[in-house]
Amino acid sequence: MAKQFEDTYHRKFYYLRLSVTDVCNFKCTYCLPDGYHPTEKKKPSFLTLEEIQRVTGAFAECGTTKVRITGGEPSLRRDFTDIIRTVADQPGITKVATTTNGYRMAKHVKDWRDAGLTHINVSVDSLDPKMFYQITGENMFNQVMDGIDAAFDAGFEQVKVNTVLLKDLNSQQLPQFLAWIKDRPIQLRFIELMQTGEMDELFNNHHVSGVSIRNYLIANGWLLKIKSNNDGPAQVFCHPDYQGEIGLIMPYEKDFCKSCNRLRVSAKGKLHLCLFGDHGVDLRDLLQQDDQRDALIARIQGGLQEKAVSHFLDQGNTGMTPNLASIGG
Repeated sequence: MAKQFEDTYHRKFYYLRLSVTDVCNFKCTYCLPDGYHPTEKKKPSFLTLEEIQRVTGAFAECGTTKVRITGGEPSLRRDFTDIIRTVADQPGITKVATTTNGYRMAKHVKDWRDAGLTHINVSVDSLDPKMFYQITGENMFNQVMDGIDAAFDAGFEQVKVNTVLLKDLNSQQLPQFLAWIKDRPIQLRFIELMQTGEMDELFNNHHVSGVSIRNYLIANGWLLKIKSNNDGPAQVFCHPDYQGEIGLIMPYEKDFCKSCNRLRVSAKGKLHLCLFGDHGVDLRDLLQQDDQRDALIARIQGGLQEKAVSHFLDQGNTGMTPNLASIGG
């Protein structure tokens, strides 16, 4: 096994977020409010199954144990089930996760689980169908709820639900969300709205800190869980009276980056050292043949020497975030 991926700050990387498409069919106000529009006139060339096998194999050889398949909306790829199987077949990968908007789950989630998917995250920004439509631009609330039910029927012990906190929209719905997870093994993850270069007005109007929710949880008997080394950035709270859990992702909090353990590869084969970094390291030329693995690993390790100690969101530097969908934000 090659040396564990590690940066100059001695952070080790156990977790790869792999985007497999830029395309999304929702129009969420905080991500793609005008819908998906390709940046190139010709059909985009996203990573092939063979390229996915090579990049995940290289990461697995260097200590990565968890891969999250993201988009855009990853299930829009016709070969999505094959992608799951390809990643799950890599020796050393013990967790295969995906983040989806959920619209295809009801029909396909059993096939995904059979192919090797171990964890699933679904974006649900409101439990009110009208508010859901207002935020996502799609009238698919019932399909997404049916998909979550189907995931439990397929054997998933827990479903994670991602909710982007939006002041004056869904931030007042905590009581409804808590009631929803009381008897369901759902980890509800509230994600702070992040400032991107193109949405200053949205951020100024709707950003709300997760601190108030954390204070409420602690005051009401919720307990912080200990993280494992391939967990994501959420602070996760549990309560003896609830089957569900609450996770908080607060990128503006001090030391948010101190425990960073994840890297990103875009749908076109670029390594991104941080969601908020300014540029990527192109890997695609080293994904064409199996005998390129040593060179691929060396390039990734070389790129890690440039990983910054932190993002600089608090200083107004949003890096790549104007195009979050393209790097699996």
